Amino acid sequence: MSKGKINVSVENIFPLIKKFLYSDHEIFLRELISNATDATLKLKHLSSIGENKVDIGNPFIEIKIDKKGKKLHIIDQGLGMSSEEVEKYINQVAFSGAEEFLDKYKDSAKDSGIIGHFGLGFYSAFMVAEKVEIITKSYQDKPAAHWICDGSPEYTLKKSDKKDRGSEIILHIDKDSKEFLDESRIKTLLTKYNKFMPVPIKFGTKEITNKVGEGDDQKEVKEIVDDIINNPNPAWTKAPADLDDQSYKDFYRELYPMQFEDPLFNIHLNVDYPFNLTGILYFPKISNDINMQKDKIQLYQNQVFVTDNVEGIVPEFLTLLRGVIDSPDIPLNVSRSYLQADGAVKKISNYITRKVADKLSSLYKKDRKGFEEKWNDIKVVIEYGMLSEDKFFEKAQKFALYPTVNNDYFTFEELKDKISKTQTDKDGNLIILYTSNVNEQHSYVESAKAKGYEVLLLDSPIISHLIQKIETSNEKLNFTRVDSDIIDKLIKKDEKEVSKLDEKEKEKLKTIIEEVVPKEKYTVQIEAIESSSPPFVITVPEFMRRMKEMQQSGGNGMFGNMPEMYNLNINVNNPICSEILNSKGKAKKERLINQSLDLAKLSQNLLKGEELTSFIKRSLDLIK
Repeated sequence: MSKGKINVSVENIFPLIKKFLYSDHEIFLRELISNATDATLKLKHLSSIGENKVDIGNPFIEIKIDKKGKKLHIIDQGLGMSSEEVEKYINQVAFSGAEEFLDKYKDSAKDSGIIGHFGLGFYSAFMVAEKVEIITKSYQDKPAAHWICDGSPEYTLKKSDKKDRGSEIILHIDKDSKEFLDESRIKTLLTKYNKFMPVPIKFGTKEITNKVGEGDDQKEVKEIVDDIINNPNPAWTKAPADLDDQSYKDFYRELYPMQFEDPLFNIHLNVDYPFNLTGILYFPKISNDINMQKDKIQLYQNQVFVTDNVEGIVPEFLTLLRGVIDSPDIPLNVSRSYLQADGAVKKISNYITRKVADKLSSLYKKDRKGFEEKWNDIKVVIEYGMLSEDKFFEKAQKFALYPTVNNDYFTFEELKDKISKTQTDKDGNLIILYTSNVNEQHSYVESAKAKGYEVLLLDSPIISHLIQKIETSNEKLNFTRVDSDIIDKLIKKDEKEVSKLDEKEKEKLKTIIEEVVPKEKYTVQIEAIESSSPPFVITVPEFMRRMKEMQQSGGNGMFGNMPEMYNLNINVNNPICSEILNSKGKAKKERLINQSLDLAKLSQNLLKGEELTSFIKRSLDLIK
């Protein structure tokens, strides 16, 4: 038996571990199982190259709880260690960066990256244990060893009578960590971190029911078997050729057991140069609530779960997807700012972006009709990507769709060709009309359609920002909402309507109306359109509307408090306008003007509160 002192560069390593890693104390189980997995995989490798002549069988890892003894056991059938190897790998803790450690993490009580980055994987056991034992026997013909440490730099190392190859880690759980003697807590951690570890993990037993016999003689027989809690060969570790559509769907259910809808399609990632990356990404049906969709992609390192926050590794717009990414090349134990500046991470991010763009392009080319049917469920991701990633924007121009209110779908180039002769203003600008809400802007949509214009339905939460980017990339092209003031500046297909009022009458009508409507809110404009159109129509100056939208999305400081400004378009060919002009009584004129104005407000969803109450009362009086 030997005794000694663990070789560390600071005397108080264990208090440091306790203090700075405590908020992430559950991570200890992941680290110890990762070590057991490494030992098992290394043994398998040695056997595969002929360096180990012993039949290793089908090794597994076992987790046991001893509630009475307040102990947690992690047992593997891997390489094991000799006494010399225990001295080398356990007793000499590489902790030369103590000052850096303290400085970097003093204000960050929750950072799982501390472990591993400083070579403390095994010593994370002391976050939850007051004493740790290792009973280990090497795969080579050497005596077994028994290491004991009580959480101080002092340890004991002696011979053991262990007969089987492998290591058993025994954690004597301290009084502050009794939760780790609870079976459900351990099962939860195993499912969270080790669900797809490449070595089978046994935790307790389970009862299964088998049917034996045939026909009427068939009966159920119950059997108690080992409970293997992980899937050592998840779908992303297999070649795409070995998986069919159902295999991908089954794996999606394994990842998200509470998700009832199937994904729309998937993208299999598999690259080994200039970096290693595997994974499967799924496109689910995505709602307009972007924030509800994030943090569904799981990041693994060699099949060990690390996090479901992949910002900095996956482009932000793709965090709306679901699935798995596994890479040993991502430096997981550093800050997000470091990740964003890391060259390997940038290459990985660019690769994923390109792979997604290529998949979408392929789906569009192979089955455009099917792509159109999926568009409303995937458009937020594509539009978000076009807005935030220039390279994706360039690729997406060929497959991004622009739906109309009539459920027709155009690519950008198809749309421009379609409207080039009918939707141009006097300066030669191509005007793309759209609605963000068909119900709220219904009368404007119908009016535009009656004039032969195409109206797009663009209703995603980020469309206004994307529109500005598209306009910047295309000269002489403007998007304008269908209720804006630009629509009446388009070159009409038909001849312009002839006014039923002469210029003097139009000026008089304008003056009468301006005396009633608030000048600070409305700019009165006289025009002649078909008599069946409403007498008053409110349109929003396109520039003002965009500024207000930017203000609402966080630009308050830049644009200040934007005032409410509208154009009030007066259709002189509507009979009501003639009645306003020719009525003798002032009260009747005002009543007609206010009623027509309120009807126009109603179509813009602007009539509320006291004004709505007055409108209803006035309408009832008119009916009487």
